[in-house]
Amino acid sequence: MALRMKSSMFVGLFLLSLAWKAAWAKVQVNMEDRVEVFLGDTAQITCMFTVSDSPDNVIIQWYMITKTNVRLRIYYGNSTMQVVDRGGQFTDKISVNGKGNSSEVVLTIRDVKVEDELEFICHVNGMTAGSDEGRTMLKVFASPDRPIITGEESGISVSNENPSKIGSCEAKNGYPRPNITWYRDQSSLQNTPGEVIVVTLVTKESSGLYTVQSDLHLNVVKKDKDSFFYCEVSYLVPGGTKMTETNKINITVYYPTTSLDVWVESPKGSVKEGDTVEVHCRADGNPQPPFTFMHNMEELKSELNVLVLKDVTRQSNGNITCTALDLDTYEETLGQTELFVDYLDPVVLIPKDTHVIAQGEELMATCNAQSSLPTHTVWFKKGKKVAEGHTLTLKDAVFDMAGTYVCVVKVPSLEGLETTGSLRVFVQGRPEIKKSADPVQEVSPEKPQKLSCHARGYPTPVITWSSSDESQILKVSQRETEDEVLSVVSVKVTSDITAYCNASNDHGTVSISFNLKAIVQTTSSAPSTSEGSGVIIAVIIICILLLAILGSVLYFLYKKGKLPCGRSGKQDLTKPNKGGIVVEMKSDNTEEAVLLSVNGDKKPPSDQ
Repeated sequence: MALRMKSSMFVGLFLLSLAWKAAWAKVQVNMEDRVEVFLGDTAQITCMFTVSDSPDNVIIQWYMITKTNVRLRIYYGNSTMQVVDRGGQFTDKISVNGKGNSSEVVLTIRDVKVEDELEFICHVNGMTAGSDEGRTMLKVFASPDRPIITGEESGISVSNENPSKIGSCEAKNGYPRPNITWYRDQSSLQNTPGEVIVVTLVTKESSGLYTVQSDLHLNVVKKDKDSFFYCEVSYLVPGGTKMTETNKINITVYYPTTSLDVWVESPKGSVKEGDTVEVHCRADGNPQPPFTFMHNMEELKSELNVLVLKDVTRQSNGNITCTALDLDTYEETLGQTELFVDYLDPVVLIPKDTHVIAQGEELMATCNAQSSLPTHTVWFKKGKKVAEGHTLTLKDAVFDMAGTYVCVVKVPSLEGLETTGSLRVFVQGRPEIKKSADPVQEVSPEKPQKLSCHARGYPTPVITWSSSDESQILKVSQRETEDEVLSVVSVKVTSDITAYCNASNDHGTVSISFNLKAIVQTTSSAPSTSEGSGVIIAVIIICILLLAILGSVLYFLYKKGKLPCGRSGKQDLTKPNKGGIVVEMKSDNTEEAVLLSVNGDKKPPSDQ
């Protein structure tokens, strides 16, 4: 009995110890709620666990939850083996790092696809310690291509009752599905009955990616002609959200004309007679309607809605009316502008054309021109300004005041508006001969001499030539104007003569003389004093040189003994002298003269 009791107590204590161990033995698994990864990248799902009893004898199993909510195992392993289930979705693309004897295992999924977006379970079996499991959701993301926006090419009328299509926006190959929002300028557009309609079409491609197309329909108003429309595409990425905007587009809005603007496009500013005028007309509607132009109640033809008026005059002044016809409502809209043409009449000269005044008198001339604008007058003579203002005054007239005076009338405020007139002034009086060359001239008879005589006066002087020898005047030519004359005479001067230039008109005669002296040419002339002195000096030098040479020759013959000359007597000079030169020699000791011939023979005194 006692033995049974001891056995029962032992079994009880053993069972109690097992129960105590079972109560304290425990397995705990910790995992992230979700792991996010881009399409095509590698995903890693970590499973961390703790086992309180026998951690070396742990079995790890990985499961996935299919789209139909079926639990399928994809991996089995412990401290001695690792097995990937065959024939499944992840057979060739997963691996597990860590074994059952470690406290962490990592499931690695390569080249993640859209269909890999599933829930994964890590089951840890600690045998006597029990088991536990954790879950992680794998999320896959794909950024869409750059969105494309297209606008309606045809115009949109504001008179349409129903919203018209503005454009279309498309975002391709995104995951999860991208969202598209429309904007007008900086304001987003939402569905509004009768005003804004946004139609969205979502397409799932065979790759599992989404393509989203959004069409905007809008009841446009006139101010939309200046508005810009664009799309904003928002899409999810690991850890957040991104947005991409499209290009901005503008639409063509058709709206009726309510007013017209009419203006003179060319020329800018004031218009003067002779100009070509371009009148433009523009409506505030779109498109521009056809225009009709009226000028002083007369319809005029226009090209490309532009009225061209050529060579306008002051008669072109008046209203120009532009009329636009709306082809939808057949309503007319009017606009007008005023055309004013400035003018400048031809000048009026008093006196006009020509005028004759006597020497010493006074002339007062006026120049005026009618104009629509203030004018300014300047007088010119030979291109130089001589007076300013409408009046030209010439006092105490002289011949220098004669000539053509040009009157120029301008409108300073309008370039190109200018007119001119001219006045020819003659100063009446006795001729006046302008000063010529020196009246006394020496002339060679070899060629004719030209003489000129320039006289002025009014009436035009008549010039005649006279001479002390009329036969020497060869030819006379002259050129004359209304109050001046230039006469040129050609004279053959063979002897001294005097030529006379005579200028005469109704008021008298004046003359001028030219004294011409003929230059006499001689064939020879006596040398000058300086030339004679030079010749004499040259002759003396030559004689001295000849004497020096002769003395040298005689001295040489004497040294050679060719000249036997005694000191105490005279040589025989009776022999004939064969030489051509006889020299008289005198001794130093005696005054006896000896004649020597060039060949050394002595000459007698009688032959000297």
